[in-house]
Amino acid sequence: MIGSFIYKSFGFELKFEFKSFKMMWIYMVFGFLLSNAIADDNTKFPEGFTFGVATSAYQIEGAWDEDGKGENNWDRVAHTIPNFIYHNDSGDVTCDSYHQWEEDIRILKELKVTHYRFSISWSRLLPHGFNFEVNQAGVDYYTNLIKALKAANIEPYVTLFHWDLPQFLEALGGWPEREIVQWYSEYARLCFELFGDDVKHWMTFNEPKQTCTNGYGSGSYAPAIKSPGVGEYMCIHNLIKAHAAAYHIYDTEFRDKQNGKVGIVIDSAWWEPYNATTDSDASERLLHFTFGMYANPIFYGDYPEVVKSSVARRSQSQGFPNSRLPEFTAEEQNTIKGTIDFLGLNQYSSFYVTDKTDDKDGMGYDADAEVKTWADESWQQGAADWLNKAPFGIRNMLKWIKKTYPDIPVIITENGWSDFDGTLDDDPRIDYISSYLSNVKASMDEDKVNVVGYTVWSLIDNLEWLFGFTNKFGLYRVDFNDPNRTRTAKKSAKWYTNVIENRCLGTCE
Repeated sequence: MIGSFIYKSFGFELKFEFKSFKMMWIYMVFGFLLSNAIADDNTKFPEGFTFGVATSAYQIEGAWDEDGKGENNWDRVAHTIPNFIYHNDSGDVTCDSYHQWEEDIRILKELKVTHYRFSISWSRLLPHGFNFEVNQAGVDYYTNLIKALKAANIEPYVTLFHWDLPQFLEALGGWPEREIVQWYSEYARLCFELFGDDVKHWMTFNEPKQTCTNGYGSGSYAPAIKSPGVGEYMCIHNLIKAHAAAYHIYDTEFRDKQNGKVGIVIDSAWWEPYNATTDSDASERLLHFTFGMYANPIFYGDYPEVVKSSVARRSQSQGFPNSRLPEFTAEEQNTIKGTIDFLGLNQYSSFYVTDKTDDKDGMGYDADAEVKTWADESWQQGAADWLNKAPFGIRNMLKWIKKTYPDIPVIITENGWSDFDGTLDDDPRIDYISSYLSNVKASMDEDKVNVVGYTVWSLIDNLEWLFGFTNKFGLYRVDFNDPNRTRTAKKSAKWYTNVIENRCLGTCE
């Protein structure tokens, strides 16, 4: 025997022994194909399954201080903290979609998508965050965009909050301030009133973990406040209550006449147990810290037990009189429970996970979860440091969601691939999306997960938060040196159009 290797994934291990170099290469190729799980799927996605693309306001709109728009917290950090965003970039102009929205409509029609997910800039609609001053130019911008989408038979999927909080409200305490539940409720009600006749899918928040753990925990995102394990948990607590409040406003005041749905978008990597036997608890625990922390209250009324017990135990050992994680009252639990019509999932990457118990003093969700994570070196790395290609992860994540939150309709609200140069000949993006879509299809057909739609991030190259313009996720390249921000279709755009038209990844009859 010349040697052997162990293939480990999907929760099991396979040991391959080879007696010749020829057999070694055969096994290595087999392992590569298995790990990527790319299928030439010849069955069609069902009628009614929606295909779309996504963007967010701060990342594409520009016009940061035009036509009455107020400052938001990302405007503030980009303008006041040197190199907070790479190369001192900002969302001041970015893709200029505030002026180029008709061009965005044109390429959306060219793509033949059935839905377009975008967000409303709270500070463009309400410059100071409060309803006493409504910016008519902002109302007109979103009205025109939504009406044009409807005229093109493209459903608007609208996110109410995608990380950009009015700076006026940030200065009053932001998401850790309990009054923000009321502030957000009033903003949500206004959006339902203004746009609800044409919007049938509302998403209250995009990736609350990023808002809270990065914004008020590590301080790596706006508003750059470092309060791990305290401020970040106050943020989470208020954000969940704000979601429930908005849901009830829609349910009692608008649902009967507008006939729409309200959900939330939660992100998570897939956490693969490094050892299928000894690390399964670490995987489950981290899934609850990264996903269940937000989903469990909405489905069941309270945080996962493993999250509550871990934070309480560590808080006590660190000398806190009470758990750093706030508690919901019985009344709040009843109010929050069941406030969801569909679940949005943002899923890109996977990582191995194992226990880590030597950080006794650390605070924050990553320390409180008591785990160590890393990516397999063999998994292809994207331009973003958090991005890798491990398509089995999206299927495992969907199976876990079905097990933990049965029967909920799931929309893949973000999934995509980045490169550094924005090349038009972007085969790696096609390969990535194809392999993930294949696993989504398998989850529907074989695992019976109720997935009802898929969304590519992103329509166009844009400002990728801390990475600035160095990471390109778009199906369309944007020329950031051109005042008109010209959009040019990449090879992936044409490929995705073909998938949408045929509702199929392979050769379907």
